[in-house]
Amino acid sequence: QVQLVESGGGLVQAGGSLRLSCAASLRSGAMGWFRQAPGKEREFVAAITWSGGTTNYADSVKGRFAISRDTAKRTVYLQMNSLKLEDTAVYYCAARKVTFSSNNSADYAYWGQGTQVTVSS
Repeated sequence: QVQLVESGGGLVQAGGSLRLSCAASLRSGAMGWFRQAPGKEREFVAAITWSGGTTNYADSVKGRFAISRDTAKRTVYLQMNSLKLEDTAVYYCAARKVTFSSNNSADYAYWGQGTQVTVSS
């Protein structure tokens, strides 16, 4: 059973930064971050492969967010800079055992419980 535990969410002012962490019970395949705002569908944010660290990002966060992984700690991070009001959402960590990443939530079999990120003006 794959376990994912997110941490690092909170309240931040617009323009500020937060770093999310996802502790995983695996270090193969790929990891993704998704988010869901109230009344909206879950959307892709960023993904990374455990092997090689290949990344991809949603256009809305490119240049502001950075995903990384620490294989020794089996932890994936999402560094979020220049946060905007529209980044407010519950952020979910997800994992898939397939080597390459995906921006489709249906391709991820394992999910964390989510962590709230609230950006205020």
